[in-house]
Amino acid sequence: MTAPRSRRRLLIRGVVQGVGFRPFVYTTAAELSLTGQVRNDSRGVILEIEGAPNDLEEFGRRLRECPPPLAVLDSIEETAVPVRGGTGFRIADTARAGGGRTFAAPDVAICDDCAAELRDPADRRYRHPFVNCTNCGPRFTIIAAMPYDRDRTSMADFPMCERCAAEYADPSDRRFHAQPICCPDCGPRLSYTGPGAGAPLTAARDLLRAGGILAVKGIGGYHLACDATDESAVARLRARKRRGAKPFAVMVPDLAHAGAIAELDAAAACLLGGPQRPIVLLARVGNALAPAVAPGIPDLGVMLAYTPLHLLLFGLPGDEPGPQVLVMTSGNRGGEPICYDDADAATALADLADGWLANDRRILVPCDDSVVRLVDGAEVPVRRSRGYAPLPLALPVPVPPTLAVGADLKNTCAVGEGRYAWLSQHIGDMDDLATLRAFDDATAHLSALTDVHPVHLIADAHPGYRSAMWARANAGDRPVRTVQHHHAHLAAVMGEHGLGAADTVLGIAFDGTGFGPDGAIWGGEALAAGYKGYRRLAHLRYVPLAGGDVSVRRPYRMALAHLWAAGLDWTEDIASVRACPERERSVLAHQFRTGLGCTPTSSMGRLFDAVSSLAGVRHDVDYEAQAAIELEGLARGGDPGDTRYRFALDRARDPAVIDPGPVLAAVVADARSGVAAAVIGARFHRAVAELVAELATDYADGTVAVALSGGVFQNALLLSTAENLLRDRGVRVLCHRRIPPNDGGLAFGQLLAGNAE
Repeated sequence: MTAPRSRRRLLIRGVVQGVGFRPFVYTTAAELSLTGQVRNDSRGVILEIEGAPNDLEEFGRRLRECPPPLAVLDSIEETAVPVRGGTGFRIADTARAGGGRTFAAPDVAICDDCAAELRDPADRRYRHPFVNCTNCGPRFTIIAAMPYDRDRTSMADFPMCERCAAEYADPSDRRFHAQPICCPDCGPRLSYTGPGAGAPLTAARDLLRAGGILAVKGIGGYHLACDATDESAVARLRARKRRGAKPFAVMVPDLAHAGAIAELDAAAACLLGGPQRPIVLLARVGNALAPAVAPGIPDLGVMLAYTPLHLLLFGLPGDEPGPQVLVMTSGNRGGEPICYDDADAATALADLADGWLANDRRILVPCDDSVVRLVDGAEVPVRRSRGYAPLPLALPVPVPPTLAVGADLKNTCAVGEGRYAWLSQHIGDMDDLATLRAFDDATAHLSALTDVHPVHLIADAHPGYRSAMWARANAGDRPVRTVQHHHAHLAAVMGEHGLGAADTVLGIAFDGTGFGPDGAIWGGEALAAGYKGYRRLAHLRYVPLAGGDVSVRRPYRMALAHLWAAGLDWTEDIASVRACPERERSVLAHQFRTGLGCTPTSSMGRLFDAVSSLAGVRHDVDYEAQAAIELEGLARGGDPGDTRYRFALDRARDPAVIDPGPVLAAVVADARSGVAAAVIGARFHRAVAELVAELATDYADGTVAVALSGGVFQNALLLSTAENLLRDRGVRVLCHRRIPPNDGGLAFGQLLAGNAE
């Protein structure tokens, strides 16, 4: 007697196109003797499947529990449909209609199977710089539009050969419907321009060994590479990029080489070797690298080779290898967006690189490398870009179609609709025309890719932000809403943790700059916050910021401002006073007395700068937060001992005022006594963490969570110490784990706060 059959229709949404999902469905159905079909459409993947009920249940279990490694299942809508009979299971053509949306996949690192083929002389893709499959390779940066099919990617320029076409059409093949599929017969071609001769990779390796600087076209743009052990080459690259002392990231071929230059534990190894392959900030070991790679700090930004081209650049067995640790930095001048268009790169990098290793596959969307760090084994994003963008982020409350334009530093934009937000790749600092053009392109592409058509825009409340001015200039008849900077920071971390519309937190927002409604520059804030609004509970005491960015670039000026506000004399035995020219001191004293050219600031970032200068660590900076980063680096090796620095908290005022005067006096006294900067730094970090705990005791009363956000909480020592103190007191702590605590995550918070009603 024939067993009863039933048929089900499933609509699966999520990251389910270009990740091997349909081949997985096909082979699973075949194993279970199920019939039906599967296809892509603009909503996701639609399948109808028929068979015995027990087999259908097993199919559903495998679908939910064992999907392909790169797939992200957001939802499965299942309905019963009439039995049709038939034999076999097939993969149908993509449907262009249907409404709704599916999610584009990010670019991911070369998988183990493709890496094995790359190294296998018997394989037809041996040494093929563009080997990929459904489990790896470019996605986001080659997609023009969804749904994801080859004719909507830059791989449309390369017709498949017969063998690739057969693999592409074979549901049992690892490359079934892998849109970037190609081989040496039909794929993109490498080219080399520069000194030397021979095949492109040979010439490129020769250039690197000779101390040259190589422009390398990768997945999301051009990198500039040189031998990281060659001090002359690194210093020359630094000078050409006008990079000052900002650290370079380095790339290595494998974990063994990473372990030779940085401290690795299991969490770091997993993160380095995962499909995203971000730059991971790790403690440096040994002195094999040129000092100019990361001067003044104990950490290195390390990433593993993530494309077949990178592996070939390091060299395979039989090659004369290239350098095994490469500086791999964005192909641009300092502050400009990464070059990705070949013609633009030829012009912009002309006097930066000695040679070019390029190819003829077009990059449609630039995407810089992601940066993360580990704090107590947990991932904290610093820059969310390649490998992560444009994966959607769940929103705890629905929003109408919205564009949030972020901030001016570390800019990302975001679109949101319903329960999802899409954060763009890293765009950069909005301080030149090239970045503004990149912002134009990113907003347009993100809207097209997600099919979100914003009915309004949301911007930072700072009237002078270029991002806010862009929003007003491009809104047309759509309204532009504004959100206070630190409110957006806290809404971002609340949303990341799924807090609801009625939830509130004690928010600690510590950063460098954020416009306050009183016209001051905020940045050392304790706020009672929900999505709908906030109340300022306490803030760091205002000090005068003289000359705006001039004082940001010269921490000794912030040190003198804090000393003046605390009533501490500017004596010559203080390092910051000695660092300030006498004439400048006179001008500053006049400005502080009269308020001329000064803006009050409560910035915790500027307090870190001031303490760094007072301790003799850094009096002027080449890049953002350099003084604080160097102070943290020293503090991690310092023993604070029993001495305590303590902030005073004036609770009689509303909002309460956090007075750093006692801390500053203690710092000056320790420095006068010859206490090492590392110890001063360790004591200061502990004092700030204890301030966070004290604020939690005063204002969280054990019933609400404490949310930590803002760029200061990129500081691993501070974040770890504060988290542990709070958790020891039984406080629920919310920290960033999926989006950066800095301004790179601000647009996500703007979506939530700007739409709250």
